[in-house]
Order: sequence, then C-alpha cells, then structure tokens
Amino acid sequence: METFTRQSLKLCPYVKHQAKAIKDINGSRLVTQAARCPVMGPALDSQKRSYVTKSTAAQAQAVGHAEVAQEQPVDFASVDHQTNEQSFDYEGLFENEVAKKRNDNSYRFFNNINRLAKEFPKAHRATESDKVTVWCSNDYLAMGRNQQVIDVMTKTLAKYGAGAGGTRNIAGHNNATINLESEIAALHKKEAALVFSSCYVANDAVLSLLGQKMKDLVIFSDELNHASMIVGIKHSNAKKEIFKHNDLQDLERRLAQYPKSVPKLIAFESVYSMSGSVSDIPAICDLADKYGALTFLDEVHAVGLYGPHGAGVAEHYDFEAHRLSGIRSPAFKTTMDRVDIITATLGKSFGTVGGYVAANRKIVDWLRSYSPGFIFTTSLPPAVMAGAAEAIRYQRSYINDRQLQQHHTAYVKNSLNSIGVPVQPNPSHIVPIVIGDAFKAKQASDLLMNKHRIYVQAINFPTVPRGEERLRITPTPGHTNDLSDILIDAIEDVYQTLDLPRIKDIEAMGGLCNVGVPGYVPEPNLWTEQQLAYTDKDLNQNVFNPIIEQLEVSSGVKVDE
Repeated sequence: METFTRQSLKLCPYVKHQAKAIKDINGSRLVTQAARCPVMGPALDSQKRSYVTKSTAAQAQAVGHAEVAQEQPVDFASVDHQTNEQSFDYEGLFENEVAKKRNDNSYRFFNNINRLAKEFPKAHRATESDKVTVWCSNDYLAMGRNQQVIDVMTKTLAKYGAGAGGTRNIAGHNNATINLESEIAALHKKEAALVFSSCYVANDAVLSLLGQKMKDLVIFSDELNHASMIVGIKHSNAKKEIFKHNDLQDLERRLAQYPKSVPKLIAFESVYSMSGSVSDIPAICDLADKYGALTFLDEVHAVGLYGPHGAGVAEHYDFEAHRLSGIRSPAFKTTMDRVDIITATLGKSFGTVGGYVAANRKIVDWLRSYSPGFIFTTSLPPAVMAGAAEAIRYQRSYINDRQLQQHHTAYVKNSLNSIGVPVQPNPSHIVPIVIGDAFKAKQASDLLMNKHRIYVQAINFPTVPRGEERLRITPTPGHTNDLSDILIDAIEDVYQTLDLPRIKDIEAMGGLCNVGVPGYVPEPNLWTEQQLAYTDKDLNQNVFNPIIEQLEVSSGVKVDE
C-alpha cells in the first residue's frame, strides 16, 4: 500500500494536492473522496460501463427455516469485460458460485468417515474414538474388507509395488490387467473387456467416442441417467433424444421418428441409484432390434448384487438359465447377450476402484485403439486390479452375500413403512427416504450423526431434482436386524424432533416420488423367494475356481502377415 501511495503522489496531481485528505480516508468516505477526482468522478457518474465487482460479504439473514449465512450473488454474465482499467475478478466468480449453492441449500458438506475393515459397518471420524455406523456406503457387499481380497492385494503390492508406472500405451501392462479383463469378460459372457480408471471415465469415453466416430448418430438417453453418461453424450456432439424415465412408449415414439438406417444408441441404467428403479432391459432390447439401435447399459449399481453370479440385472432376467450353465453361456441368446455394451464399476460391490466396459471383440479393440480416456490415463495399480479380479471370482461362487443384502433391505423397508416413514417404492436394494426439502434433509442427516452416531448422507440437487431431496440408505450383509432396529429408532426420533412429513402427510399433498400417489402399484422385488432360497450348492460346479482364458484383445489383436 505504501509503494502504491508513493507512486500515486508522483503520477497523479489530484493525489499530490489532496495527500492529507486521502491519508486520513476511511472506508465509508472512499466513494465521496473518489468522486472529487477529475478522473474517477466522471467515471463514477457514468452508467455506461459496468465494472467487475466482488460479491458482497456473507450476511446473516432469516431465510426459510433458520437464520443462516447468506451471500448476495453477483450477475457475472452481465459484466462488461471490454475494459482495460481492471482485471477480471476471478475470486469473486468462485465466491459467487459457491454462494449460490449455500443460498439454495445444495452446498455439500463432506464428513470425515474412516471405515474400519475389522469393525464393518463401523467407521471413525476425525479421531479413532469417535465411531459411527455407516448406512449409506456403496460398498454394497462389504468386499472392501473381504480377507481374500485383502490378502491378494497385499501379496501383489509387495511383489509389484504401489503403482502401474504409467499408461498402458507407454508403460505396458501386466498380468493383473489381463487377468482382470478376462474375469470381467467371463462375468458378463462377452468376448472382451477394457478397464478404465473409473466408470465415470468409461461412460464418458465410450459415449463421446461413439458420437465422434459415428456420423449422424442419435443417442436416446433416459432422463435419469447418471452424470457421467450425460457428460459423455454432450462430448459426443451427437444428436440426443431424452426419453421419460423408464417410459418405453416415449422411447419408441422417439425412435420411430428416424429411418432405420440412421445410427442409433439407447443409453440407460439397470438400477438407478437414487430412486432404486429398475429398467426393463428385455423390452428395451426389443425396441433396439425393431428400430436398428445399439444398446448401452450401465450396471454400476447392479454388478455383484443381481444374477446368480453377480453379473447384474441383465443376468438376473435369465436367472435360472445362467445358474444352470455357470460360466458357460446358455444355449439361447440371453438378455445379457442382447445388450451390445455393458459398463460397470469395480468400486462398489467389488470393493476396490475402477470402471470397465464389456462388449464384443471388435467394439473393445476399437475403444482400446481410439479412446483418449483410455489411452492417456495412467493404469490402475496392479494390486487394485488383482484385488478386483479376486472379488469377482469370490462373488461368482458365493450367492449368500447377495441374498443377505436383500433380506436386510426388506427388513429396513418394512420397518420404516410400519412407522410411516416415506420410502420411495422400488424393486431393488436402494432405500430412499423422501423428505422433499434440502434444508430439512441436511438437518436430519446431522441429527442422525451427532445424536445417534449414524451416518446417512443427505442427497440434494443436482443429484436429485429440487423438491425431491432425500436420505439414501443402503443395507449390506453386515447390517443385521439388531443394527436395523437401532437405525429405525433413531429415524423415528429424527422425524419427531424435526416434524418431518410422514406417508399420510405426503398422501394429503397428492404424493411425491410415487409415495402416496393414488393408484400406484409397486413393482415386485427383483429377487424371488425361490432365488433367495438357493445356496452355493445349487450353483454349477464350474463356477468354483474356474480357469479363465486370457483375452488377446487386452494386449492388442495380432494380424497374420
């Protein structure tokens, strides 16, 4: 500031003659003093130019439910950037955007949750003595603490080190990579598979490349598709048609607008993670056949959990045929066969990290050769890939984890219904408690954590639409009925304390998220009573420690000269 003042005294006549007045200036007189300046005065009077200004400081205002800190946003879109007097207010933009999130109660608070492998589903917060029970993890089958997986990862880590050394393109790959991709292909009964750093990256990479390489492609996307698919479709630059969620009539109406010769892709998920709804995969495949479309299925929230071997909902649709055939393909074209491209994750039911795509040999070789999201990304560490492969092998031959998760989910849903807590009906393992207010959802999450030592994260916009905010509970094989009883008592206390809307209240309002909607008929659970009664002995013996042939595509297909 002193340097600035000295320079001003030398260069500005007004500052030189008004040095004492300016020296005594305070914030409240700044504008008054500046208005007297022959340069600044006219500029302040002029309304022709808008100067970039920083957003105002946070102020406490009573908004909605309580007095909370509010920041007044600035409309940066209306600022005139055609000026040389002042540089752009970068920090003001960042501050302004975050202020918007705070104002609409969609600002995200991350809890310090350190999951304890030997005490699952317990975790500790900042200190190890501060323990909570986790009820919202996507480690659906607790494979992140599975001893067989940990042992394999430990041995691989000790032998091959912490990292992969770079991209497969430059550093090469390894046996762990080849084995994992072979296991994935065998799981989905596809010719090939390709591993990515995450399924977000896989979805973006595959969808964007399809649009960039396939002239005139039209992508038909379910309106509730995951953000990774939405971003991939955007990056594809392809024409898109957004059909209503799980509405096959709307999908067909849109498909019928285009000649059969026009390339088309139907992109959808099997289990939608925030609502628990499930797509009708066979019916969508029927439409794809009728109108000449490829199918792209995201099984992220279904792999490990559905089907006799954990391949997902596509496998579950032909449960008996796959159970009897084991790792072999049944004698007919199954639902899983009919899906052209399957993507999924290694970071949820398989307990590690990473994503993948499974498809026929030509599609996977094409992706391996052209996808920037694959070519220019460092490979997953060998230990991670070895652990993921072990998790797939374990779940292929162990059906009890999937069944336990279903039993525990049903217990929680039924118990919540008995106390009038609104759960969005669905046929899957997701338990969405509908609250419908971002502020109250955050209050409920905080009360569960701070009073009852239970961690359930509030879900708000943009993950779900505004007005459909919720708590999302995901039971696992480790969430036994005694833990569920503690959860139900805690939720009852939260509902009484915060006076949250119950089923009868939502019915009176006309319904929300299929809760309290007149005439709504819930879908039956995906797992039937017969399927839940099977044991490992009912599986084909070929699923126990099978020898899986390595894929040529993983390293590149050689052509005879």
